[in-house]
Amino acid sequence: MSLDYIFIAFALMVAMMLLGLPIAVSMAAIGIIGGIMAYGLPFMNSISPVVWGVQNDSLLTSIPLFVLLGEILLRAGIADGMYRSLSIWLGRLPGGLLHSNIGTCALFAATSGSSVATAATVGTVALPSLNERRYPINQSLGSLAAGGALGILIPPSVNLIVYGSLTNTSIGQLFMAGIIPGITLTLLFMAYIAVSSLMRTRHEDKEANYSWRERLSASVDLIPPLVVFFIVMGSIYSGLATATESAALGVVTALIFAGLKRKLTWTTLRTCFIQTARVTGMILLIITAAFILNLTISLTGVASTMSSWVTSLGLTPVMFLLALVVFYLVLGMFMDVLSMQVATIPITYPMALALGIDPIWFGIFVVLMCELGLITPPVGMNLFVVHGIRPDNGSISGVMKGAFPYVLLMLLFAGLIIAVPAIVTWLPEMMR
Repeated sequence: MSLDYIFIAFALMVAMMLLGLPIAVSMAAIGIIGGIMAYGLPFMNSISPVVWGVQNDSLLTSIPLFVLLGEILLRAGIADGMYRSLSIWLGRLPGGLLHSNIGTCALFAATSGSSVATAATVGTVALPSLNERRYPINQSLGSLAAGGALGILIPPSVNLIVYGSLTNTSIGQLFMAGIIPGITLTLLFMAYIAVSSLMRTRHEDKEANYSWRERLSASVDLIPPLVVFFIVMGSIYSGLATATESAALGVVTALIFAGLKRKLTWTTLRTCFIQTARVTGMILLIITAAFILNLTISLTGVASTMSSWVTSLGLTPVMFLLALVVFYLVLGMFMDVLSMQVATIPITYPMALALGIDPIWFGIFVVLMCELGLITPPVGMNLFVVHGIRPDNGSISGVMKGAFPYVLLMLLFAGLIIAVPAIVTWLPEMMR
């Protein structure tokens, strides 16, 4: 298949998404039409085994389990305690409660795996306190939108599972690869908040000082998310459990903590199960459509054609990655995270392998680029989420201004992991 047909098919798929068609419909339509054009109607006989195989993949069972884990912790009110505890610990830093926004988002992301859920949950908890203390609303909302974006990078991450499923890459190693970048990016956000606060002439954004006894007493609320994180990641790192089994262990642990907080009611469970079913259904439908498209790509030789084309250009890996930064930055202005992943990974992944780029490192890079799309206007999902829960009637442009410095920081961090790949690969290599 020539490159012209490849670019036309990709452009048609993106156009269908921009017109408002569901991502699953757009991808499946391009995959089916392309397959029929290449092989005729007998191509349809190949689709059934693919759909059946996707729906029976034990690896994908981890997706509803991780979604359920985040839902249980959310409904149990654990995020409220996390925010209060981190406010006591971090409030005296320059920037005050803005550090608590980032810290709570990072910690909640380590248990929920969803950026939108993280931004919405922490924003609902944090904004009343921020508004009461008269923190600048744009900076507050910007920090919440950016902090929420950490949800798809810090493991366990549903988006890393999607990448691993599409590329047949180890989920355990992807989770391990996301830990150091997630922590580093969190610290980078907090460093920016501190520096920008010190540069202002007014420093009213410092909170009251607390004794060590009060801090230690408040730390009790940090126990549930930390225990869940170490059980999930510890079981994977030690080799005692697969990603799916570790997700099940996390759910059981979350149920225990919900029971201890007297929040484990039938009403709570019903809400958790219904929301989990909705989110999982959407994700698995998109993944199924992506596998149909992958079938067409593999049968028609698109991957090998694209790999040969990239190799013929004489691009170095760094040049290729810099081109992808621009590509994803533009794409993120018009598409949501999951759409970007499933639409681009089948094309970009073979190119990356052809240039000798580590698949684990590339997974973190792609997720980071998609993470950038969460706070890139005009379609940045987290921008709309935090704007929707703001206490005033301000314009969304204020949220965009508040999030813009974090866009630059994430681009800076992308350059950092390109220059120093060990930031991503060191921990997974320790598992091998």
